[in-house]
Amino acid sequence: MSAAVLWVVTPVGKERTVIQFLDGRKRCLRFSSGFSVVSSMVANPSGSAVFPTSEQKVYEVVLKQAALIKEQKSADRFLDAKIEGMPSDLPLLDEAYDRCGEVCAEYAKTFYLGTLLMTPERQRAVWAIYVWCRRTDELVDGPNASHITPTALDRWERRLNDLFMGRPYDMYDAALADTVLKFPVDIQPFKDMIEGMRMDLSKSRYMNFDELYLYCYYVAGTVGLMSVPVMGIAPDSKATTESVYNAALALGIANQLTNILRDVGEDARRGRIYLPQDELACAGLSDDDIFAGKVTDKWRNFMKDQIKRARLFFDEAEKGVTELNPASRWPVWASLVLYRQILDSIEANDYNNFTKRAYVSKAKKFLSLPIAYARSLVGPAKAPGILRT
Repeated sequence: MSAAVLWVVTPVGKERTVIQFLDGRKRCLRFSSGFSVVSSMVANPSGSAVFPTSEQKVYEVVLKQAALIKEQKSADRFLDAKIEGMPSDLPLLDEAYDRCGEVCAEYAKTFYLGTLLMTPERQRAVWAIYVWCRRTDELVDGPNASHITPTALDRWERRLNDLFMGRPYDMYDAALADTVLKFPVDIQPFKDMIEGMRMDLSKSRYMNFDELYLYCYYVAGTVGLMSVPVMGIAPDSKATTESVYNAALALGIANQLTNILRDVGEDARRGRIYLPQDELACAGLSDDDIFAGKVTDKWRNFMKDQIKRARLFFDEAEKGVTELNPASRWPVWASLVLYRQILDSIEANDYNNFTKRAYVSKAKKFLSLPIAYARSLVGPAKAPGILRT
Protein backbone atom coordinates (compact mmCIF):
# COMPACT_ATOMS: atom_id res chain seq x y z
CA MET A 1 0.00 0.00 0.00
CA SER A 2 1.18 3.50 -0.76
CA ALA A 3 2.21 5.81 2.05
CA ALA A 4 0.20 8.87 2.96
CA VAL A 5 2.41 11.83 2.14
CA LEU A 6 2.31 15.16 3.94
CA TRP A 7 4.16 17.89 2.09
CA VAL A 8 5.62 20.09 4.80
CA VAL A 9 6.89 23.59 4.06
CA THR A 10 10.27 24.51 5.52
CA PRO A 11 12.25 27.70 4.86
CA VAL A 12 15.84 27.06 3.86
CA GLY A 13 17.13 30.50 3.05
CA LYS A 14 17.22 32.17 -0.35
CA GLU A 15 17.63 28.94 -2.32
CA ARG A 16 14.73 26.56 -1.93
CA THR A 17 15.06 22.81 -1.90
CA VAL A 18 12.81 19.77 -1.87
CA ILE A 19 13.96 17.09 0.58
CA GLN A 20 12.37 13.67 0.28
CA PHE A 21 12.82 10.95 2.89
CA LEU A 22 12.29 8.01 0.56
CA ASP A 23 15.17 5.66 1.23
CA GLY A 24 16.87 7.12 4.28
CA ARG A 25 18.81 9.68 2.25
CA LYS A 26 18.04 13.32 1.68
CA ARG A 27 17.49 14.10 -1.98
CA CYS A 28 17.76 17.75 -2.85
CA LEU A 29 15.85 19.13 -5.84
CA ARG A 30 15.16 22.70 -6.90
CA PHE A 31 11.61 23.87 -6.33
CA SER A 32 10.53 26.89 -8.34
CA SER A 33 7.61 28.16 -6.26
CA GLY A 34 9.76 29.85 -3.63
CA PHE A 35 9.40 27.47 -0.70
CA SER A 36 10.54 23.99 0.14
CA VAL A 37 8.62 20.90 1.13
CA VAL A 38 9.52 17.83 3.10
CA SER A 39 7.89 14.53 2.24
CA SER A 40 6.66 13.26 5.57
CA MET A 41 5.58 9.64 5.23
CA VAL A 42 3.32 9.19 8.19
CA ALA A 43 1.96 5.72 7.46
CA ASN A 44 3.70 3.16 5.30
CA PRO A 45 2.87 -0.38 6.40
CA SER A 46 5.20 -1.82 3.75
CA GLY A 47 8.12 -0.65 5.85
CA SER A 48 10.08 0.24 2.71
CA ALA A 49 10.98 3.74 3.84
CA VAL A 50 13.21 5.01 6.61
CA PHE A 51 11.38 7.53 8.79
CA PRO A 52 12.52 10.50 10.80
CA THR A 53 12.41 9.47 14.44
CA SER A 54 9.34 11.47 15.44
CA GLU A 55 7.28 10.35 12.50
CA GLN A 56 8.24 6.73 13.04
CA LYS A 57 6.86 6.95 16.58
CA VAL A 58 3.62 8.45 15.37
CA TYR A 59 3.36 5.97 12.50
CA GLU A 60 3.48 3.04 14.91
CA VAL A 61 0.64 4.51 16.95
CA VAL A 62 -1.41 5.12 13.79
CA LEU A 63 -1.09 1.48 12.76
CA LYS A 64 -2.10 0.29 16.20
CA GLN A 65 -5.22 2.46 16.18
CA ALA A 66 -6.16 1.32 12.69
CA ALA A 67 -5.76 -2.33 13.72
CA LEU A 68 -8.23 -1.82 16.57
CA ILE A 69 -10.86 -0.61 14.13
CA LYS A 70 -10.31 -3.63 11.90
CA GLU A 71 -10.53 -6.04 14.80
CA GLN A 72 -13.59 -4.47 16.42
CA LYS A 73 -16.04 -7.04 17.64
CA SER A 74 -19.78 -6.69 17.29
CA ALA A 75 -21.31 -3.63 18.91
CA ASP A 76 -23.43 -5.85 21.15
CA ARG A 77 -20.33 -7.22 22.85
CA PHE A 78 -19.12 -3.75 23.77
CA LEU A 79 -22.53 -2.59 24.90
CA ASP A 80 -23.28 -5.68 27.00
CA ALA A 81 -19.92 -5.99 28.73
CA LYS A 82 -19.59 -4.96 32.37
CA ILE A 83 -16.39 -3.95 34.12
CA GLU A 84 -15.46 -3.35 37.72
CA GLY A 85 -16.13 0.09 39.14
CA MET A 86 -18.50 1.32 36.44
CA PRO A 87 -21.73 2.94 37.62
CA SER A 88 -24.48 0.36 37.56
CA ASP A 89 -27.13 3.06 37.84
CA LEU A 90 -27.92 4.22 34.30
CA PRO A 91 -29.25 7.64 35.41
CA LEU A 92 -25.90 8.37 37.09
CA LEU A 93 -24.05 7.51 33.88
CA ASP A 94 -26.45 9.68 31.91
CA GLU A 95 -25.72 12.54 34.32
CA ALA A 96 -21.98 12.01 33.83
CA TYR A 97 -22.36 12.36 30.06
CA ASP A 98 -24.64 15.37 30.46
CA ARG A 99 -22.00 17.11 32.54
CA CYS A 100 -19.43 16.42 29.83
CA GLY A 101 -21.81 17.94 27.30
CA GLU A 102 -22.18 21.05 29.45
CA VAL A 103 -18.39 21.52 29.58
CA CYS A 104 -18.11 21.06 25.82
CA ALA A 105 -20.96 23.53 25.23
CA GLU A 106 -19.27 26.15 27.42
CA TYR A 107 -15.72 25.91 26.09
CA ALA A 108 -16.14 24.65 22.51
CA LYS A 109 -19.45 26.13 21.40
CA THR A 110 -19.04 25.63 17.66
CA PHE A 111 -17.78 22.09 17.98
CA TYR A 112 -20.57 21.27 20.45
CA LEU A 113 -23.17 22.53 17.99
CA GLY A 114 -21.77 20.19 15.36
CA THR A 115 -21.91 17.20 17.69
CA LEU A 116 -25.67 17.61 18.02
CA LEU A 117 -26.02 16.05 14.56
CA MET A 118 -24.31 12.85 15.72
CA THR A 119 -26.10 9.80 17.00
CA PRO A 120 -26.64 10.12 20.78
CA GLU A 121 -24.06 7.43 21.55
CA ARG A 122 -21.32 8.99 19.40
CA GLN A 123 -22.23 12.45 20.63
CA ARG A 124 -21.82 11.55 24.27
CA ALA A 125 -18.58 9.68 23.65
CA VAL A 126 -17.04 12.68 21.88
CA TRP A 127 -18.03 14.90 24.81
CA ALA A 128 -16.33 12.52 27.24
CA ILE A 129 -13.11 12.54 25.19
CA TYR A 130 -13.20 16.34 24.90
CA VAL A 131 -13.55 16.78 28.66
CA TRP A 132 -10.65 14.45 29.43
CA CYS A 133 -8.44 16.31 26.93
CA ARG A 134 -9.44 19.67 28.39
CA ARG A 135 -8.74 18.54 31.94
CA THR A 136 -5.36 17.22 30.86
CA ASP A 137 -4.44 20.44 29.07
CA GLU A 138 -5.44 22.54 32.07
CA LEU A 139 -2.92 20.70 34.20
CA VAL A 140 -0.16 22.75 32.54
CA ASP A 141 -2.14 25.70 31.15
CA GLY A 142 -4.86 26.16 33.75
CA PRO A 143 -5.03 28.31 36.90
CA ASN A 144 -3.04 25.80 38.96
CA ALA A 145 -0.38 25.18 36.31
CA SER A 146 2.39 26.72 38.40
CA HIS A 147 1.92 23.99 41.00
CA ILE A 148 1.94 21.07 38.56
CA THR A 149 4.99 18.81 38.74
CA PRO A 150 6.07 15.70 36.81
CA THR A 151 4.88 13.70 39.81
CA ALA A 152 1.39 15.14 39.41
CA LEU A 153 1.37 14.08 35.77
CA ASP A 154 2.49 10.60 36.82
CA ARG A 155 -0.51 10.45 39.13
CA TRP A 156 -2.78 11.60 36.29
CA GLU A 157 -1.43 8.81 34.10
CA ARG A 158 -2.03 6.20 36.82
CA ARG A 159 -5.56 7.55 37.06
CA LEU A 160 -5.89 7.11 33.29
CA ASN A 161 -4.76 3.49 33.59
CA ASP A 162 -7.38 2.91 36.27
CA LEU A 163 -10.02 4.53 34.09
CA PHE A 164 -9.25 2.15 31.23
CA MET A 165 -9.47 -0.74 33.68
CA GLY A 166 -12.98 0.38 34.65
CA ARG A 167 -12.06 2.13 37.90
CA PRO A 168 -13.14 5.76 37.39
CA TYR A 169 -12.37 8.36 40.04
CA ASP A 170 -15.26 10.72 39.32
CA MET A 171 -18.22 11.21 37.01
CA TYR A 172 -16.16 12.62 34.16
CA ASP A 173 -13.90 9.58 34.37
CA ALA A 174 -16.96 7.33 34.42
CA ALA A 175 -18.20 8.79 31.13
CA LEU A 176 -14.86 8.16 29.45
CA ALA A 177 -14.57 4.68 30.99
CA ASP A 178 -17.94 3.83 29.47
CA THR A 179 -16.84 5.30 26.14
CA VAL A 180 -13.66 3.20 25.87
CA LEU A 181 -15.74 0.16 26.74
CA LYS A 182 -18.14 0.76 23.85
CA PHE A 183 -15.68 1.91 21.18
CA PRO A 184 -12.29 0.53 20.05
CA VAL A 185 -10.36 3.39 21.65
CA ASP A 186 -6.78 2.62 22.66
CA ILE A 187 -5.01 4.12 25.65
CA GLN A 188 -1.82 5.10 23.80
CA PRO A 189 -2.99 8.46 22.38
CA PHE A 190 -4.19 9.44 25.86
CA LYS A 191 -0.80 8.56 27.34
CA ASP A 192 0.90 10.45 24.54
CA MET A 193 -1.11 13.57 25.35
CA ILE A 194 0.13 13.39 28.93
CA GLU A 195 3.65 13.09 27.52
CA GLY A 196 3.02 16.35 25.68
CA MET A 197 2.16 17.96 29.00
CA ARG A 198 5.46 16.68 30.39
CA MET A 199 7.25 18.35 27.50
CA ASP A 200 5.61 21.66 28.38
CA LEU A 201 7.04 21.40 31.89
CA SER A 202 10.61 20.79 30.74
CA LYS A 203 11.00 22.08 27.20
CA SER A 204 10.65 25.64 25.91
CA ARG A 205 12.59 25.41 22.61
CA TYR A 206 12.41 23.13 19.57
CA MET A 207 15.54 22.74 17.50
CA ASN A 208 13.82 21.68 14.28
CA PHE A 209 10.46 20.72 12.85
CA ASP A 210 10.99 17.05 13.65
CA GLU A 211 10.95 17.94 17.36
CA LEU A 212 8.02 20.30 16.93
CA TYR A 213 6.08 17.72 14.92
CA LEU A 214 6.30 15.24 17.80
CA TYR A 215 5.09 17.88 20.25
CA CYS A 216 2.17 18.78 17.97
CA TYR A 217 1.26 15.12 17.75
CA TYR A 218 1.37 14.71 21.51
CA VAL A 219 -0.84 17.67 22.36
CA ALA A 220 -3.21 17.76 19.36
CA GLY A 221 -2.68 14.97 16.83
CA THR A 222 -3.61 12.51 19.55
CA VAL A 223 -7.14 13.97 19.64
CA GLY A 224 -7.74 12.81 16.10
CA LEU A 225 -6.61 9.28 16.93
CA MET A 226 -8.90 9.24 19.98
CA SER A 227 -11.88 10.51 18.00
CA VAL A 228 -11.90 8.46 14.79
CA PRO A 229 -13.12 5.25 16.48
CA VAL A 230 -16.06 7.20 17.91
CA MET A 231 -16.88 9.26 14.84
CA GLY A 232 -16.68 6.22 12.61
CA ILE A 233 -15.82 5.75 8.95
CA ALA A 234 -18.50 6.00 6.26
CA PRO A 235 -19.89 2.58 5.26
CA ASP A 236 -19.28 3.35 1.58
CA SER A 237 -15.71 4.56 2.12
CA LYS A 238 -13.06 2.68 0.19
CA ALA A 239 -10.22 4.52 1.91
CA THR A 240 -7.81 2.54 4.01
CA THR A 241 -8.26 2.85 7.75
CA GLU A 242 -4.66 4.04 8.04
CA SER A 243 -5.26 6.88 5.59
CA VAL A 244 -8.31 8.09 7.51
CA TYR A 245 -6.24 8.12 10.70
CA ASN A 246 -3.48 9.98 8.87
CA ALA A 247 -5.95 12.67 7.85
CA ALA A 248 -7.22 12.99 11.42
CA LEU A 249 -3.63 13.26 12.58
CA ALA A 250 -2.97 15.95 9.96
CA LEU A 251 -5.91 18.00 11.23
CA GLY A 252 -4.58 17.87 14.77
CA ILE A 253 -1.12 18.92 13.59
CA ALA A 254 -2.60 21.74 11.50
CA ASN A 255 -4.69 23.02 14.41
CA GLN A 256 -1.73 23.01 16.78
CA LEU A 257 0.57 24.74 14.28
CA THR A 258 -2.15 27.37 13.91
CA ASN A 259 -2.33 27.77 17.70
CA ILE A 260 1.45 28.20 17.80
CA LEU A 261 1.47 30.85 15.07
CA ARG A 262 -1.44 32.72 16.66
CA ASP A 263 0.14 32.72 20.13
CA VAL A 264 3.76 33.64 19.37
CA GLY A 265 3.66 36.81 21.46
CA GLU A 266 1.72 35.27 24.33
CA ASP A 267 4.08 32.29 24.50
CA ALA A 268 7.14 34.54 24.33
CA ARG A 269 5.93 36.43 27.37
CA ARG A 270 5.95 33.09 29.20
CA GLY A 271 9.49 32.37 27.99
CA ARG A 272 8.39 29.80 25.42
CA ILE A 273 9.12 29.70 21.69
CA TYR A 274 7.32 26.96 19.78
CA LEU A 275 9.09 27.63 16.48
CA PRO A 276 11.87 25.56 14.87
CA GLN A 277 15.16 27.14 15.90
CA ASP A 278 16.96 26.07 12.72
CA GLU A 279 14.29 27.67 10.54
CA LEU A 280 14.44 30.89 12.53
CA ALA A 281 18.21 30.96 11.99
CA CYS A 282 17.78 30.32 8.25
CA ALA A 283 15.44 33.31 8.12
CA GLY A 284 18.01 35.49 9.90
CA LEU A 285 16.00 35.57 13.13
CA SER A 286 16.73 34.66 16.73
CA ASP A 287 14.97 34.37 20.07
CA ASP A 288 15.88 38.01 20.75
CA ASP A 289 13.88 39.08 17.69
CA ILE A 290 10.83 37.26 18.98
CA PHE A 291 11.16 38.72 22.47
CA ALA A 292 11.54 42.17 20.89
CA GLY A 293 8.25 41.59 19.07
CA LYS A 294 8.98 43.68 15.99
CA VAL A 295 7.36 42.87 12.65
CA THR A 296 10.09 43.08 10.02
CA ASP A 297 10.40 41.82 6.46
CA LYS A 298 12.41 38.88 7.75
CA TRP A 299 9.59 38.01 10.16
CA ARG A 300 6.94 38.38 7.45
CA ASN A 301 8.83 36.04 5.12
CA PHE A 302 9.34 33.54 7.92
CA MET A 303 5.66 33.62 8.84
CA LYS A 304 4.59 33.17 5.23
CA ASP A 305 6.47 29.88 5.09
CA GLN A 306 5.08 28.74 8.44
CA ILE A 307 1.53 29.49 7.32
CA LYS A 308 2.08 27.60 4.06
CA ARG A 309 3.15 24.58 6.06
CA ALA A 310 0.04 24.69 8.26
CA ARG A 311 -2.23 25.04 5.22
CA LEU A 312 -0.70 21.97 3.61
CA PHE A 313 -1.58 19.97 6.70
CA PHE A 314 -5.14 21.32 6.46
CA ASP A 315 -5.21 20.25 2.80
CA GLU A 316 -4.19 16.73 3.80
CA ALA A 317 -6.82 16.67 6.55
CA GLU A 318 -9.59 17.66 4.14
CA LYS A 319 -9.20 14.43 2.22
CA GLY A 320 -10.08 12.36 5.25
CA VAL A 321 -13.09 14.28 6.55
CA THR A 322 -15.19 13.11 3.60
CA GLU A 323 -14.45 9.50 4.59
CA LEU A 324 -15.98 9.87 8.07
CA ASN A 325 -19.45 8.70 9.02
CA PRO A 326 -21.93 11.26 7.58
CA ALA A 327 -23.30 12.18 11.02
CA SER A 328 -19.80 12.98 12.27
CA ARG A 329 -18.52 15.22 9.51
CA TRP A 330 -20.01 18.59 10.41
CA PRO A 331 -18.11 19.29 13.66
CA VAL A 332 -14.85 18.23 12.00
CA TRP A 333 -15.48 20.43 8.98
CA ALA A 334 -16.41 23.32 11.27
CA SER A 335 -13.15 22.94 13.18
CA LEU A 336 -11.14 22.77 9.97
CA VAL A 337 -12.80 25.75 8.31
CA LEU A 338 -12.66 28.00 11.38
CA TYR A 339 -9.08 27.17 12.34
CA ARG A 340 -7.92 27.74 8.79
CA GLN A 341 -9.43 31.23 8.97
CA ILE A 342 -7.16 32.05 11.92
CA LEU A 343 -4.26 31.84 9.46
CA ASP A 344 -6.09 34.34 7.23
CA SER A 345 -6.44 36.62 10.24
CA ILE A 346 -2.69 36.48 10.96
CA GLU A 347 -2.08 37.63 7.40
CA ALA A 348 -4.70 40.37 7.77
CA ASN A 349 -2.82 41.59 10.85
CA ASP A 350 0.32 41.97 8.72
CA TYR A 351 1.87 38.98 10.54
CA ASN A 352 1.83 40.83 13.85
CA ASN A 353 1.24 37.90 16.19
CA PHE A 354 3.30 39.60 18.89
CA THR A 355 0.76 42.13 20.11
CA LYS A 356 -2.36 41.31 18.05
CA ARG A 357 -4.32 38.12 18.61
CA ALA A 358 -5.71 36.63 15.41
CA TYR A 359 -9.30 35.51 15.78
CA VAL A 360 -12.38 34.70 13.73
CA SER A 361 -15.24 37.12 14.32
CA LYS A 362 -18.66 35.88 15.39
CA ALA A 363 -20.06 36.98 12.04
CA LYS A 364 -17.50 34.91 10.14
CA LYS A 365 -18.12 31.95 12.40
CA PHE A 366 -21.84 32.22 11.76
CA LEU A 367 -21.29 32.35 8.01
CA SER A 368 -18.84 29.45 8.13
CA LEU A 369 -21.20 26.99 9.78
CA PRO A 370 -23.49 26.50 6.75
CA ILE A 371 -20.39 26.16 4.57
CA ALA A 372 -19.08 23.44 6.85
CA TYR A 373 -22.49 21.79 6.87
CA ALA A 374 -22.67 21.79 3.07
CA ARG A 375 -19.25 20.18 2.88
CA SER A 376 -20.31 17.57 5.40
CA LEU A 377 -22.96 16.38 2.95
CA VAL A 378 -20.29 15.38 0.44
CA GLY A 379 -19.31 11.77 1.02
CA PRO A 380 -16.61 9.45 -0.31
CA ALA A 381 -18.39 8.76 -3.60
CA LYS A 382 -18.45 12.44 -4.56
CA ALA A 383 -15.19 13.69 -3.11
CA PRO A 384 -11.60 13.33 -4.37
CA GLY A 385 -10.32 10.18 -2.73
CA ILE A 386 -7.43 9.79 -0.37
CA LEU A 387 -4.92 7.04 -0.81
CA ARG A 388 -6.52 3.66 -1.29
CA THR A 389 -5.28 0.14 -1.75
